Amino acid sequence: MSTTVQQSAQQSLKPPPAADRVYSHIKQGVLDRRYEGGTLLTEGELAEAVGVSRTPVREALLRLEVEGLIRLYPKKGALVLPVSAQEIADVVETRLLVEEHAARKVVPAPSALVERLAELLERQKSQVAAGDLAAAAVTDRCFHAAIVRSGGNEILSRLYDQLRDRQLRMGVAIMHSHPDRMTKTLAEHEEILNALRAGDADAAVRVVHRHVSWFSHLARGGVR
Repeated sequence: MSTTVQQSAQQSLKPPPAADRVYSHIKQGVLDRRYEGGTLLTEGELAEAVGVSRTPVREALLRLEVEGLIRLYPKKGALVLPVSAQEIADVVETRLLVEEHAARKVVPAPSALVERLAELLERQKSQVAAGDLAAAAVTDRCFHAAIVRSGGNEILSRLYDQLRDRQLRMGVAIMHSHPDRMTKTLAEHEEILNALRAGDADAAVRVVHRHVSWFSHLARGGVR
């Protein structure tokens, strides 16, 4: 094995920098609701949880504040920001613009897209049945993202990807607040899939609109 290859292999085995580990730990905790909106996080607790000093914790918290997930309070800690009514409204509006356009554009839907959506739907059904709502939220997001990506507009795909963390956080929160909604969500995903499989763009757009618009009523009051 050459020296260059050995160095590359050694570098790939190195753990990520401490600040990155803290950042990932906190962000995942916020997204899967281990750290709910309104939770006050302290540097000491986070440093102990990840096994690092406080310096990388501060660096990670600054990054998360820029992303709008927390608010720093000097000498007190970091407050996990609840999902706000305005955030829900903004995400719903953006999703409708992008997803309705994509649903119409992908018709006739490529067989690869139909197969991928069917696979994701079955995975989400299994996750819901197992009570794994965090995983179901990720799969939910993948289902919609697959349609957007299949539209072939890279700019819209990147815009949609920027909503990823907000969608996941909202999705998990809503699933916990409205567990009865999951049955309806799965049924609507099936409707979207069937409409795309049948080549019915109008039907696909109608279901996408109904499916995404449901979240807008939550904008009248934030969820944690």
